[in-house]
Amino acid sequence: MSDPRCGTYAGAKLHGRRKEKTCEPCRLAANAYARELKTRPRVRELKRTDPLERFWAKVEKTESCWNWTAARKPNGYGAFWDGERLAYAHRFAYEATSGNIPDGMQIDHTCHSRTCVNPSHLRVVTAKQNVENTLAIRSDNTSGYRGIIWDKARHAWMARVTHHGNDHFAGYFSTREGAAAAAVAKRNELFTHNDADRNAS
Repeated sequence: MSDPRCGTYAGAKLHGRRKEKTCEPCRLAANAYARELKTRPRVRELKRTDPLERFWAKVEKTESCWNWTAARKPNGYGAFWDGERLAYAHRFAYEATSGNIPDGMQIDHTCHSRTCVNPSHLRVVTAKQNVENTLAIRSDNTSGYRGIIWDKARHAWMARVTHHGNDHFAGYFSTREGAAAAAVAKRNELFTHNDADRNAS
């Protein structure tokens, strides 16, 4: 909040008076307001143009993925100003071609490319189903394979799969490759959306 003792920036703006001395909060508020004034014309321009036209102009289509070429969010997903908010590009693409996304549901990339906005590569899933199709492994995983850990007591690689909060044991193996194959088989048994496993089989 601005300090009323210095003559707030809001008051200066409303009454057209310039203040000789301004406290730090007021100075920051003034700078923020100046930045807002600079962006307003751009925002008005974006609202006047067709969002779909702007969106597809930022997409590079290949035979497989349709790659988003504009801004990205820190997590690697495309970002698009739809006229009201900064939306995820892949979610905007899905809704533009397939309709609204039900509350609480997510959009999964079957191609595993976060920048892809090809509607045929996008599907509505639950959070659990989205995790099933991941390629990522835990940061503390030393095996290089998903669901595989070294059991020091048994001097063997153990395969296990977590499903709805429960761990499902898939066996002990002398090699990481054997354990990985068992983990894939167990995921195929329990999961429904683990395309990466099924396509590799």
